[in-house]
Amino acid sequence: MRTGDYKQTYGELVALVDSPPVWLWSAVLVLALIVAPHVLNSYALSFLIIILITVTGALGLNILTGYTGLISLGHVGFLVTGSYAYAILVSKYHLPPLVGFLGAGVVPALASLIVGAPSLRLKGLYLAITTLAFSFIINTVILEMRWLTNGARGIAVPRPEIFGISFDGDAAFTYLCLGIAILTLLATLNIRRSRIGRAFVAIRDNDIAAPVMGINLHAYKLLAFVTSAFITGIAGALYGIYLSFVSVEGFPFLLSIEALAILIVGGLGSTLGAVLGTILIVLLPEATRLVFSLFSAQMDAMFTTGAQELKSMLYGLVIILFLRFQPRGLVGAWHDIRRTWVHWPLRY
Repeated sequence: MRTGDYKQTYGELVALVDSPPVWLWSAVLVLALIVAPHVLNSYALSFLIIILITVTGALGLNILTGYTGLISLGHVGFLVTGSYAYAILVSKYHLPPLVGFLGAGVVPALASLIVGAPSLRLKGLYLAITTLAFSFIINTVILEMRWLTNGARGIAVPRPEIFGISFDGDAAFTYLCLGIAILTLLATLNIRRSRIGRAFVAIRDNDIAAPVMGINLHAYKLLAFVTSAFITGIAGALYGIYLSFVSVEGFPFLLSIEALAILIVGGLGSTLGAVLGTILIVLLPEATRLVFSLFSAQMDAMFTTGAQELKSMLYGLVIILFLRFQPRGLVGAWHDIRRTWVHWPLRY
């Protein structure tokens, strides 16, 4: 039985996972996700697709806010930029989907240099307001560039075909989202263990002491923005494909609040927390609707007609509760439970 985290070799220090049970349960989870599209109905499958897409976007934001400590309220701006970049390249210029996904990452990454530049002198609330302004500016630019984006009419987006494999059906598209989510998860885990990831964390913990350790604040802050925007843009492309239609109305500001809620609920700076937080936040409105529908049909109708407003209320309530009673989020609660189990009955 594991009783601590003492490492004896360098290989143990750099290992992605040093626990065989973690590898085992991870393999079981991946196998369950592979089987899921064949056993779930279309309604349940839609939630799985949304969870996988949201996990990808949340992991992108986690690099910026969780690892580096740069608060961003403009997450939705990178989502919509990536979605439009994919739609324009694939639907308007008929380029291959792989080129579209590359553009969906590169275009938001380039845009992040513009919004990331103020982060070299701003932080906290001031940086959050700057990123919020970026999300509104990008929406205005999209609406005004009608020759490229079709303005308010939006762009229809077909399901992709990659290497002769069609992802037209929901089951096939689920596998595409699953593959990208797993690649993003592995990438973020390895970034966290790298020299770059340690520099991000050092900036988050103390951006005054970090330069003394030889960390270039300007370079690493911009790198955090670029990396986060690239991953977020890919998630935006997947979301646009899922909707089959890209428009600014499909990317409301509530998505930025949802992304921050995921990190707070899951646990800031934790990759596992981003996954757990995504599952809770995505399923929370539906679970709440099901509970209230057991008591009143009027409550069920209210959840249907005022979905966006009720989502905002639920997200706000969950954020307040977690900040008050479990600031470390779900991953912190999981660590407490695991520590109690491992050290029982000696733990008081």
